[in-house]
Amino acid sequence: MGNELDGKVAIVTGGASGIGRGAVERFVAEGARVVVADVDDDLGEGLAAALGPGVAFRRADVSDPEQVGALVHAAVQEFGGLHVMVNNAGVSGTMHPGLLDDDLADFHRVMAVNVLGVMAGTRDAARHMAAHGGGSIINVTSIGGIQAGGGVMTYRASKAAVIQFTKSAAIELAHHDIRVNAIAPGNIPTPLVAASATNVDPEKLERYEAKMRETMRADRPLKREGTPDDIAEAALYFAGDRSRYVTGTVLPVDGGTVAGKAIRRRRE
Repeated sequence: MGNELDGKVAIVTGGASGIGRGAVERFVAEGARVVVADVDDDLGEGLAAALGPGVAFRRADVSDPEQVGALVHAAVQEFGGLHVMVNNAGVSGTMHPGLLDDDLADFHRVMAVNVLGVMAGTRDAARHMAAHGGGSIINVTSIGGIQAGGGVMTYRASKAAVIQFTKSAAIELAHHDIRVNAIAPGNIPTPLVAASATNVDPEKLERYEAKMRETMRADRPLKREGTPDDIAEAALYFAGDRSRYVTGTVLPVDGGTVAGKAIRRRRE
């Protein structure tokens, strides 16, 4: 660990658990002061208390742009600035057997969190950064926004929208010296899948997840499992000065999944 983010202030939405928590912990280890934004008060407050005075928790539902604006204001008031914005908060939506069975009842909620939240977070962070020398905005999408596939159609559509928005915002904000990039995680064990399964028997869900991850592992070129720490390393790269000439990119962190399926080698 070093001081790559020494003197910088960051916000991580959805920062109390999973990928967001990994980014928070990595940023703190590199010297940043971090505002953890989440709707889970217990997890958020617990993380802030565990990481010390350089971390503050702020409850924020990113589907409400007013709360996002208040979050940015709180970070500036708490720590004196804002240099890095990680728009990570996201929801998967309800899983259905297929598109024909999908009632689309969760469409507005998924889009509000996954797309509107990213747009508001980018806009409000950029408003501060534009007047204070620039900064880095990191939007968390998914390989589901890159690769077509069945299931959770609203989620896939929302993550594809994040990619297009990220590239467009990168072009518009470049003259303010604001970099905007996206990370596309793939096959990272988080609570997101379980949260999307409603009225599903826990044992059945566990078997489903195990089967799904087995399929992913078989198709993935790299066989080791991805972790939130892997995503945190990518976030650190985009947050720090090593990426000062990088903007408008989408970085898959997925063990090679979007590159193509693993080659099955015949035994000699």
